Amino acid sequence: MIDSGKRSILGIGVNVVDYEGAVARVISCAKSKHSCTVSALAVHGVMCGALDSAHKYRLNQLDIVTPDGQPVRWALQLLHGEKLKDRVYGPNLTLKICEQAEREELSIFLFGSRTEVLEKLAANLKERFPKLKIAGLEPSAFRTGNRDDSEKLARKIKDSGADIVFVGLGCPRQEIFAFENAQRLSLPIVAVGAAFDFHAGMVAQAPAWMQERGLEWLFRLTKEPGRLWRRYLYLNPAYCILLVTQMLKLDKYITPPGKHPDAEINYL
Repeated sequence: MIDSGKRSILGIGVNVVDYEGAVARVISCAKSKHSCTVSALAVHGVMCGALDSAHKYRLNQLDIVTPDGQPVRWALQLLHGEKLKDRVYGPNLTLKICEQAEREELSIFLFGSRTEVLEKLAANLKERFPKLKIAGLEPSAFRTGNRDDSEKLARKIKDSGADIVFVGLGCPRQEIFAFENAQRLSLPIVAVGAAFDFHAGMVAQAPAWMQERGLEWLFRLTKEPGRLWRRYLYLNPAYCILLVTQMLKLDKYITPPGKHPDAEINYL
């Protein structure tokens, strides 16, 4: 098990952690009713923080930021000499947490996406983990809400008796939700991106050989070119350029201390 703390990638603290380490912390916090905010971050997520100081602040308040994409894992080695054997991929992390939650008789809550996706996801998880307790489902309103809306949702999650919340809102909305609700909920909030769509069978995952070579972005681009081309055309090259500036120590990528005035946004 590996859980060696955080290292800076473009000013974002990414944990040197493997699946076993991440799962252990989530389950431990679930059993003790303690807050634990988790995000599985690929290049897009890192760049959202690198290019937005408010979001950088939010990401750096999360308890665990896993290297979801191979390029993020490679950056940990390039910049800090950390040789993780594998990334900690959100969809796989979801299954591993659910597997352990089933063993520990802990319940989960699914928040995000659409009703039909959540229902299919819940059915598939129950088929895979028959004794897994699913305390509730809540689709996203896909809008900016207010504090009252957020508090109502938090009460619904608490009243469900859930021990762990999985959030599938997409980046950066899911990390904003985790950041804002850590103290309201006092339980693990795990932001897992496209895991909902993947495990619901709505979206195909890249073949293993593409995932291992850091080419998942290319597979997704071929499936959704109209939505994703700008993301990959601009952010992937920018990520590589900024990594070089950090490696050459042209920029130290240090996040200023203190709360960022623009950090709070209520996303539902």
